[in-house]
Amino acid sequence: MNYAQVRHVAAELYVRALKLIPPDVTAAIRRAHDLETYPGAKQILATILQNVRVAEERNLMVCQDTGIPIYKVRIGANLAIDGVRVADAIREGVREACTGHPFRSSICHPLTRRNRPDGTGEHIPIIDFAFDAGLDALELRMMPKGSGSENMTWMKMLVPADGTNGVKRFVLECVLRAGGQGCTPSIVGVGVGGTAELCVKLAKEALFRPVGQPNPDPDIAAIERELLVAINKSGIGPMGLKGDTTALAVHIESADTHITMNPVAVNSQCWRSERASARIYPDGRVEYGY
Repeated sequence: MNYAQVRHVAAELYVRALKLIPPDVTAAIRRAHDLETYPGAKQILATILQNVRVAEERNLMVCQDTGIPIYKVRIGANLAIDGVRVADAIREGVREACTGHPFRSSICHPLTRRNRPDGTGEHIPIIDFAFDAGLDALELRMMPKGSGSENMTWMKMLVPADGTNGVKRFVLECVLRAGGQGCTPSIVGVGVGGTAELCVKLAKEALFRPVGQPNPDPDIAAIERELLVAINKSGIGPMGLKGDTTALAVHIESADTHITMNPVAVNSQCWRSERASARIYPDGRVEYGY
């Protein structure tokens, strides 16, 4: 594995995620615009679409918040990979992206609030490793998570007696509590099951899914649809200024859990749903995507 290439790809993904909105996101916003009945909300959605177009035409960032850099790394079978060197390369890639472009570094110490000028810090970037037997490449998925949406995060330890209705109630309570603070219309990521930390991780993982792509489990997909309808009946609307479109999608990921508990987490993403991905093959080929 060429680790200098990994560094370059990690840097490129950060830049792409901030400048190129995934086509599925743009399509979802355009559908919302066409269906919106509130004139003010319709105008906001039109402005969002113009923002996306201008940023792409002029090679600009869509938003000034460059977020916390998050990388999901998947290692395919039969690859000779040094995980420590991959992590170091990604960290250097973040540094390269932040110092080579007019990025606002948002990373600081949690107590002193001292800012780090290169987008890195203690445990930053956040890197999550996983393995995929059906993959023949090293895959990097990148999401810059801004504070507006990341602040809209909640976790609760439900008990089995709360049932499915308890999960749905908690999700709706969180959305109502957030209002327009997460730059709505948002993508609502939900994690159910596992442990406290796993359900939060699953809620974040759900945000990497293309907007509106249902969970493969039909029962979970039905809950996603039900929650989306309920959320959009709240009237919160784009930027919290009323309208039919409070969320573009609800994505749920789940894990088995203990017989006496059922943790649930909500982690939202703002309308931009910024993300970028790449696969690096053993022969040096790189395929970029979202």
